[in-house]
Amino acid sequence: MEEFVVLPEEAGVRLDAFCAAHSDLSRSAAVRLIEEGAVTVSGKTANKKTPLLAGDVVCITLPEVKEYELLPESIPLDIVYEDADLLVINKPKGMVVHPAAGNESGTLVNALLYHCGDSLSGIGGVARPGIVHRIDKDTTGLLVVAKNDAAHRALAAQLEDHSLYREYRALVQGGFREDEGTVDLPIGRHPVDRKRMAVIRDGSHGAKRAVTHYKVLSRFGSVSELLLRLETGRTHQIRVHMSAKGHPLLGDTVYGGGGTAFEKKYAALLGGQALHAERISFVHPTSKERVSFSAPLPEAFEELRAILQKNALSD
Repeated sequence: MEEFVVLPEEAGVRLDAFCAAHSDLSRSAAVRLIEEGAVTVSGKTANKKTPLLAGDVVCITLPEVKEYELLPESIPLDIVYEDADLLVINKPKGMVVHPAAGNESGTLVNALLYHCGDSLSGIGGVARPGIVHRIDKDTTGLLVVAKNDAAHRALAAQLEDHSLYREYRALVQGGFREDEGTVDLPIGRHPVDRKRMAVIRDGSHGAKRAVTHYKVLSRFGSVSELLLRLETGRTHQIRVHMSAKGHPLLGDTVYGGGGTAFEKKYAALLGGQALHAERISFVHPTSKERVSFSAPLPEAFEELRAILQKNALSD
């Protein structure tokens, strides 16, 4: 069960909207839970139109993900590398990594269950077998999946000590005077919208240190192409850091992108944030040798670059 106190600025908000904003639920999933009596307001069963008052306590009883709900699905996978210990996957845009409320099927986990059968690490639990780390639904590119618990522990340790190297390519709003730099700002859960993360400087809301290194690869007038390296791996780290620096990712409507004329014109081509996990490197759990993998930029990303370059040359 999760509990949330209604803030003064949230008074009058519809209950379903409040639940969706403070959890990982979609609006429709929130409505279903309310109709099932799984949401109370100050101890009383409510409906989606129940008016919220400042100080009300909203309790949400979230359904558990059950093992039988995780069904193998024959979904094509772009496998960059595979052996007895792990897989390296090039994830397409629009694919969710693991099941959650509102995304119970069509995920990478469903595809992995079909491809690997029972040969996935169980450390991630029922809902996340083999998942060592994740990338967002609309981010493309590489992630590593563990096939056994020993591999999972070894990879997780590298993730923790920052030796698992991850490099991204992004298109962001605005120009840079400098050619490279580092953003070192703590990230935690957004104090109001729990679906978002935010820079939290006072240590509250579970904030942890987050470090992103960036290098400017190309300048297209009002858009820049960046190479980014994660030193830490917080949720939405690149998106939050670039937004905090005043350079939201193109197409990232959650963190301030999507509003320029270019983004509106090419919204269908963007399909979300312009972010690609391009390279990954780690010490193999069994061979103990460092291995590296790369994934080419998606066609849509390349097309956007070509358009930006053409526009920059014509200005």
